[in-house]
Amino acid sequence: MEGMLSKLLLFLGSLLLLCRIGDGFIVSVDAHNEECFFENVEGGTKFGVTFEVIDGGFLDVDIKITGPDNHVMHESEKESSGKYTFVAPAKGTYTVCFNNERSSMTPKLVMFSIDVGEAPQRAPGAPGEEEVGHTKLEDMIRELSGTLTSVKHEQEYMHVRDKIHRSVNESTNSRVVLWSTFEALVLVLMTVGQVYYLKRFFEVKRVV
Repeated sequence: MEGMLSKLLLFLGSLLLLCRIGDGFIVSVDAHNEECFFENVEGGTKFGVTFEVIDGGFLDVDIKITGPDNHVMHESEKESSGKYTFVAPAKGTYTVCFNNERSSMTPKLVMFSIDVGEAPQRAPGAPGEEEVGHTKLEDMIRELSGTLTSVKHEQEYMHVRDKIHRSVNESTNSRVVLWSTFEALVLVLMTVGQVYYLKRFFEVKRVV
């Protein structure tokens, strides 16, 4: 009974982890420039990087993720969005860089987040049955917390993407309306001009 009660208290206390949300940022990367961000991560900890280019040029940017000792963990070019998850092989500072050197004059607006999980913790010595249960429960809560954080970020990015597409659609619709109005005016002017020309032509014929 005490074991079940302790697990319940541990579960209720650990629910605070579910409210932990990775920080989201928006950064402007100027043309011919690079912006880097650093995160200290414990060895064996799961961490992820999610980003999306929300404005500027062709909505693409180069990304590079490096670990301690400048070990390249991921590198890609002309990416519009991405989601990368790693397990830190060693303790140290991990770097995420967004590069816009390929752009001649257009800055890029990048929305991104770096999510770092909880460092793995194990009781010293051989764990008992109760400790094993606690450890499994903690692992499940951490996994659920990470999943909820990923879902929230996906919703944020979908919301941003929806706003971008809506803006593009509204802009396209406005251009179509303006072009249609211009075409209508041209047709009206051409019709008036043709009527006037034909009227003048037949008037001249009658005089002759």
